[in-house]
Amino acid sequence: MTRLRMHREKHLVQRIGWLRAAVLGANDGIVSTASLIVGVAAAETGRDDVLIAGAAGLVAGAMSMAAGEYVSVSSQSDTEKADLARERRELSEQIELEREELAQIYVERGVDPDLARQVALQLMQKDALTAHARDELGISEIVSARPAQAALTSAVTFAAGAALPLLVLWTAPRDAIVPAVSAASLGCLALLGAIGARAGGAPILRATLRVTFWGALALAFTASVGMIFDMAG
Repeated sequence: MTRLRMHREKHLVQRIGWLRAAVLGANDGIVSTASLIVGVAAAETGRDDVLIAGAAGLVAGAMSMAAGEYVSVSSQSDTEKADLARERRELSEQIELEREELAQIYVERGVDPDLARQVALQLMQKDALTAHARDELGISEIVSARPAQAALTSAVTFAAGAALPLLVLWTAPRDAIVPAVSAASLGCLALLGAIGARAGGAPILRATLRVTFWGALALAFTASVGMIFDMAG
């Protein structure tokens, strides 16, 4: 007799909440801080001034990322709560219609109508709100909004990413700041793209090339701006 063993599977989508914020924060930290350093250094500014600009960019960027993520994800959370409150009210006022609505969702997914009604009945007997949140509204524990987690993750990873070009700036000779910061940042961006793709189960080469290309473009534009100001001065 074959014995069926229950096992808990871990899917990559379970990482989507923190992974998106982490990759975005670290990527933005490297690109924005490195671009700021390269742009200021290209204007033939002294090392101390470049260092102050980079440090200020790190602090301002980390706070901006935290605030932006918190506000954005809080708006999503507020919408989810409003939808759940309305669904809770509808379940208390017209539960038969809600049960039929849930059954119809399963029918549209390919379930036999009679079986769909049985499934809807059993799921709603266990937890009606969770059933409707998951299958009608698309809200689940995995993808639900977590503002504090997104804000903290973005701030920490931004600061970590921004620390790299600052470290290179601190150690590189004055005449080599622009190429050194650019090379180190692009290398780190490539590594970050590969790690993010690996963690999310995406194609590694495509993710690496994508993040490196946009990083190089940002560095090139800001370096051009610094050179223009240097020539104007």
